[in-house]
Amino acid sequence: MMKRKVLIGLHETPGIGWKSIERIMEAGSLENATEFTAADWMNCGFTGTQAVKMAAHFTEEWLEQREALNHSKGIEVMTRLDEDYPLLMKEAVRPPWVMYLKGHRKLLASFSIAMVGTRVPTAYGRKVAELIAAELCHHEVTIVSGMARGIDGVCHEAALRCGGSTIAVLGTAIDTAYPSEHTSLYRQIAAEGLVVSEYAVGTPPHPGLFPQRNRIIAGLTRGTLVVEADVRSGSLITADSAMEANRDVFAVPGQITSPKSSGTLGLIKQGAKLVTSAEDILEEYGILNGKSSPGREVEHKGNKLTEQEQHIYHMLEQGGLSFDGLLAGTGWDFGLLHSVLLSLIIKKQVVQLPGSIYKII
Repeated sequence: MMKRKVLIGLHETPGIGWKSIERIMEAGSLENATEFTAADWMNCGFTGTQAVKMAAHFTEEWLEQREALNHSKGIEVMTRLDEDYPLLMKEAVRPPWVMYLKGHRKLLASFSIAMVGTRVPTAYGRKVAELIAAELCHHEVTIVSGMARGIDGVCHEAALRCGGSTIAVLGTAIDTAYPSEHTSLYRQIAAEGLVVSEYAVGTPPHPGLFPQRNRIIAGLTRGTLVVEADVRSGSLITADSAMEANRDVFAVPGQITSPKSSGTLGLIKQGAKLVTSAEDILEEYGILNGKSSPGREVEHKGNKLTEQEQHIYHMLEQGGLSFDGLLAGTGWDFGLLHSVLLSLIIKKQVVQLPGSIYKII
């Protein structure tokens, strides 16, 4: 527990970046970090001046103050040391050491697709984003985006409107809604979905933070759909992050004369899958078109799985989970979950490990 607190404290200390934390974590012995002298911090790679500052401020009292601040604002903190840290995120490029959450934490274990695009969409782009986001939500796919103006906001709103799940990954501190006109959207997502940020309370806004958050959008998801983007759009950074993490990249085609389609057309030329409906995405993962039905069977890697079995399978793709973890993540009753898991075991899709831990084969 103390190691986790120290990791959060390091992450929230100004001047300590991702690589510095990696170096300190590799050095070990973090449990005693609040008792480190300046010499100890210098052994961790800090300069003399930095080491003196760390020895003075990095105390157990300070760590408790930061913990109390997050708690008072209704913010949950997730670290790489936590059991439920998303496996997909761990496998991405530079996974965050710490993520701050507001809302339904369990959505991080759901099957999700990123949807991003230009901040100044055309009517065509808005319409396509709304349609595809709604169709994906009807199949219990969580929509992940960056809550920016334009396509991002359209996708979040479409997901909420149809009662689906959505995750907003911020490029600002977890308690800061940006842009300001999305304050209401921020509150709604925090209440009905999940807001995620790598940046702690009090982190000053900076343009350089936004490109960094794009790797989280891509890292949390199985694939990234770019709806509409020109060649300079920040959404292409998310697509690049997805490719770096060996995730799927999808793109919606547009008019060849429209500057807003130049980025997506370029992605298609580079090998991104052309998407004209949600079905083009769903078929990549063995999910048929049409609103999901608990009794419907679909083809999945040569096996017939019901929608309920698929739901559990996709949750386990994030990593092994306990029976209690699956129970909490699905909200199902005991008997239903037990029967679905038993069916998956019989179909040789899932194996039960000691301690009632389940994982895919």
